[in-house]
Amino acid sequence: MPASPPPDRVARRGFGLYVHWPFCLAKCPYCDFNSHVRAGVDQARWRQALLAELDHFAAPMPRQELNSVFFGGGTPSLMPPETVAAVLARAARHWPFAADIEITLEANPTSVEASRFAAFRAAGVNRVSLGVQALDDAALRFLGRQHSAAEACAALALARRYFPRHSFDLIYGRPSQRATDWRAELARALDLTGDHVSLYQLTIEKGTPFYAGWRRGDFLLPDDELGAALYETTQELLAAAGRPAYEISNHAAAGGECRHNLIYWRYGEYLGIGPGAHGRLGIGESRRATRQLRQPESWLAAVEARGHGSEAVEPLTADDRANEMLMLGLRLSEGVSLAAFSAEVGRPLAAAVDAERLAELCADGFLRLDAERLSATAAGRPVLNTLLARLLS
Repeated sequence: MPASPPPDRVARRGFGLYVHWPFCLAKCPYCDFNSHVRAGVDQARWRQALLAELDHFAAPMPRQELNSVFFGGGTPSLMPPETVAAVLARAARHWPFAADIEITLEANPTSVEASRFAAFRAAGVNRVSLGVQALDDAALRFLGRQHSAAEACAALALARRYFPRHSFDLIYGRPSQRATDWRAELARALDLTGDHVSLYQLTIEKGTPFYAGWRRGDFLLPDDELGAALYETTQELLAAAGRPAYEISNHAAAGGECRHNLIYWRYGEYLGIGPGAHGRLGIGESRRATRQLRQPESWLAAVEARGHGSEAVEPLTADDRANEMLMLGLRLSEGVSLAAFSAEVGRPLAAAVDAERLAELCADGFLRLDAERLSATAAGRPVLNTLLARLLS
């Protein structure tokens, strides 16, 4: 019988399942996610492989309450609803579902995929996250999206009809975008928003078509001053609308936070299956990092040969856990629980970081430390990577 995990890990920070579907109809030019375009997908083989990998990891894990399931990608709304239902049924055999379990599926707002919402709801999905990205047709074309703004609005209306909760993503900091443009787009978005919205500033990632185009000078991004203005506009309007940032790029009404992502940011435990999926699993007193093969066909062949597509399963040291917990937790407005940190790492925060630099960052107004939590201030969140580099070096 596997040992039970330390109660703080699961009871207080949750346990989630992530399922990666790696296929898209087209590759967006800004995207560096593990997504691929294929002429055809053998749906039956992929369904069986996902179930086999789920069984492989579940066998040594303790039986604990499952708080969330997240179907990400890629474009999971290209999955047959029967595959979603099969994964959920198999997960329920391995772990009891929490009474308020959150089951999210990412979707693109094309009319073909939106028409399948009823089937996904019947399969058990109770939250959908739509990759809208812009409410402007010219911006959508620049971003390589396959839908129009009108299709996005129609998909959001359908999401409200079928799912108790829904969210959508927008990208700002686009070429030629002005603060007044973004303010108007945000105002329109707020009319469509449910309890959650994700707002990301466009970044240029190496290896993407956008990176090559940017290097050639095909387009310019907003300068630092305009980027800061766009960020401040975002915080101002969303807070006034009752959806403040609970994480750097994520905004929600009270109780509308994405519970699955909170498991990541609070350093809970999660199992990741599918190509390129990552996990953080606690088995007994040990926490392990898992990483699956990224290339879809390599992952599929490995699962069919040995029951899983793992590229690595590695124990995490106390220092690893300390660094990860701070890098993730400081993204949240609530910050990092000092009690949870000590329980996870085995020593207090003051013994795990550069205490002198921590004091300086607090004195400079970038971090806040009290008897219960360490958190980034409003001034600190936009420069969090710089803060972490100083704190953890």
